[in-house]
This record gives sequence, structure tokens and C-alpha cells, in this order.
Amino acid sequence: MMRWLRPVIITLGLMLLWQLIVWLTDAPHFILPGPLRVLETLIAQFPLLMKHAGITLAEILLGLLLGTLLGLISALSLVTWGGLRRWLMPVLVVSQAIPVFALAPVLMLWLGYGMASKVAMATLIIYFPVTAACFDGLRQTPTGYLQLARTLGANRRAQLLQIRLPAALPAFGSGLRVAASVAPIGAVVGEWVGSSTGLGYLMLNANARMQVDLMFAALMVLAVMALALYFSVNLIARRLTPWLQESTSSTTRGDSQ
Repeated sequence: MMRWLRPVIITLGLMLLWQLIVWLTDAPHFILPGPLRVLETLIAQFPLLMKHAGITLAEILLGLLLGTLLGLISALSLVTWGGLRRWLMPVLVVSQAIPVFALAPVLMLWLGYGMASKVAMATLIIYFPVTAACFDGLRQTPTGYLQLARTLGANRRAQLLQIRLPAALPAFGSGLRVAASVAPIGAVVGEWVGSSTGLGYLMLNANARMQVDLMFAALMVLAVMALALYFSVNLIARRLTPWLQESTSSTTRGDSQ
């Protein structure tokens, strides 16, 4: 029961704190609207918000899918071919020295103001966390497992599919959680730089017209989307590694005894 009540209590507490700040500062509604005013705007502008939220959600999901696939392929390639690792790994590290947000105008120039540039932005911001996490997981496969597989005559392909990949799933799940957290950032930043649809565009447009309550409503919708995406990915990661949940439960029971 507490597991489900805790998020509700935290949300209500944050709302109460928000309203308290509005009362104490006596801020005008065009600077800091109260939560009730934002909820009223959310209900009144719900069709408009859902229209733009659908575009942003599609950009986030496509970026998450492409970034995860490219990251997984890159990690497998780095582990499989040592020569490629010596050439590609420095490039990956150096690429992180360039702020991804600085590439947004370039992506707009190359890919236009449509969905492609926002998907590319989300893909770029997701790619490195997934690659790094999966690569570390593949490298940290217990040596005993690999030696036993070689003794039993398993080839490199069998070792990769049946030992390395399952052993790397916990690290891969951590990378997916990070990717789910940062994917909305890439999509929204791309919409801020240049777009005619999406929640990022709606927030900029509302800010320019001093419709701060609409801007906060769009921000709330984006936050709910981001939380739903994170918890969905977290659930998938937990389902992929059921043995971790069993070991955690066993440890908890042992500590309680």
C-alpha cells in the first residue's frame, strides 16, 4: 500500500509547497501561477496539449529506439573486434567533449525543422550512455563463465549470445534507465531551436505570449510523460533480469533473520 501511496503523498506535498511559495511571495499569475490555475488551464487546453504531446512522444520514442539499437550494436562491435575498439573508442570519448546541444542548430540545417532533426537530437544524447553501459557490462563477464564455455567447446558466437549478453543485461538496464531520463531533453531542446509542433514549441510560444499557466501545463504533461517512460523502461529492465530481484529478496530475508 505504501508503495503506491508514496508517489501520491510526494506529489501532493510538492503541490502544497508550490502553492505556499505563491502565497508567501504574492507573485502575479503571469510570473508564477498557482497549481490550481495550471490545472484549470490543463483541463481547458487538454486537446491542444495532447496534440503537441503526441509529436514530442513520437520523437522521444524513436530517438530512444534508434539510440538504444546503435548503442547496442556499437558495444557488441567494440567487444568483438579489438582493432575496431582501438580506433573507435577514442572517437567516442572525444565526441562527448562536444556539447550535444550545440549540434542542434546544425541538425536543423541538415535535417530541416521536421521530426527528423529532433529524433536525431534524442538519438545522439542517448547513444553514448547506452554504448558505455553495455560495453562495460560485456567486458565484466565473469572469467570463470567464459573458461567453462571454452572447455565445453562453445565458439565465440555462442559465448557472446549465451554468456556475455545475459551477463551484461544489468549494466544494459542501467544504461536504458539513463537513456529514458535524458531522451525527453534531446527532443525538447530540438523543438526549442526550431519547430512548429511539439511541447517545446508550445512552451516557447506560450512564454512569448505571457501565457505562463499554459507553459506550466505543458511542462507538467512533459514531466508525466518522462516519468511514465522511465518507469516503463525500469519495468522492462527488471523483467529482463529476474535473477537480480531474487537475489535482492534473498538478501533482504537474510538480513531480517
